[in-house]
Amino acid sequence: MTDAATPITQDLLTIPRKLPEGKPNLIGMTRADLGEALRAAGTPEKQVRMRVGQLWQWLYHWGVRDFAAMTNLSKDYRALLAENFVIALPELVTRQISDDGTRKYLVRIAGGHEVEVVYIPESDRGTLCISSQVGCTLTCSFCHTGTQKMVRNLTAGEIVGQVMLARDDLDEWPRPGTRNPDEARLLSNVVLMGMGEPLYNFDNVRDAMKIAMDPEGIALSRRRITLSTSGVVPEIARAATEIGCLLAVSFHATTDEVRNRLVPINRKWNIETLLGALRDYPKVSNSERITFEYVMLKDVNDSDADARRLVKLISGIPAKINLIPFNEWPGAPYQRSDRARIKAFAEIIHNAGYASPIRKPRGEDIMAACGQLKSATERARKSRAAIEAETRG
Repeated sequence: MTDAATPITQDLLTIPRKLPEGKPNLIGMTRADLGEALRAAGTPEKQVRMRVGQLWQWLYHWGVRDFAAMTNLSKDYRALLAENFVIALPELVTRQISDDGTRKYLVRIAGGHEVEVVYIPESDRGTLCISSQVGCTLTCSFCHTGTQKMVRNLTAGEIVGQVMLARDDLDEWPRPGTRNPDEARLLSNVVLMGMGEPLYNFDNVRDAMKIAMDPEGIALSRRRITLSTSGVVPEIARAATEIGCLLAVSFHATTDEVRNRLVPINRKWNIETLLGALRDYPKVSNSERITFEYVMLKDVNDSDADARRLVKLISGIPAKINLIPFNEWPGAPYQRSDRARIKAFAEIIHNAGYASPIRKPRGEDIMAACGQLKSATERARKSRAAIEAETRG
């Protein structure tokens, strides 16, 4: 077991990945970074703050990508911006729409790499599941995404760009005189539950979410954003203080023996260490509970004894438990728990005083359900036999 104070050392993620050179992209810059960039491009110091505010509104409130359309800027200043910067989102490669209305986007980023993004419409909200890395290092054995090798972290622009790309597709950028600002949003919630471990790309995730939460732009409430981690203990408290969004934990087991197999990061920060960090989480309260995600795997982690252990483990932590029927994928080494078994498990948790909703699988027909994301190009490179060999290894 590694002490919680031990710094993270993951060479693959700390080595800078060189991105294609060219004009700086304004998307993903924080306000401070944007100010520095404008200053370096020749914006007079006394105008920097005003110009940052103007650009911020064009980019993140109106969703405008053309400097020529920024009509409250002089022609000369628009020319200066066009000469020095670009406004670029990830490229939308394909869009699939499930029978239940779920949308899955295949998105290409710098270097030709691809990630998947999922929009889930519901009666009271619209949730966008976004990715933070190309691939994943965690190799959780039940997760299809985890069978794709880690390539690199996404930049802040590539992360917030997924939100902007989805708003494009949903035609949700406001237009003066045509949209009631109090109208319910189609994209109201964001969950960092796509490809990758967000806390292994902390700075870029933080900057992207700060942009998404900025009240003069996309203006998502921090309580409408949920970050899901598999248990990167040293960064958990930092997520509360520097990002401030809601927290979800991919838990999935009630003993270290089983969790070591399902979620290998448990070998570094075990259940006791993880739960200690969650009990100390600065924002945890009865109004801001921690969500425990628990995938239901037949004859692996779904017994009554597991349910009773789970209740005992999380005692004292304001929490809810999302029970996730396993979403099968080609070569998966597990099966979904029976419906009756999931209901019995949920009843034990509910009777202990915890909310225990059973997640309804969404987008299964387009491989968009939880744990199924894996970029099309990567999937095409591998036969089913190769995928099965990886999961056995």
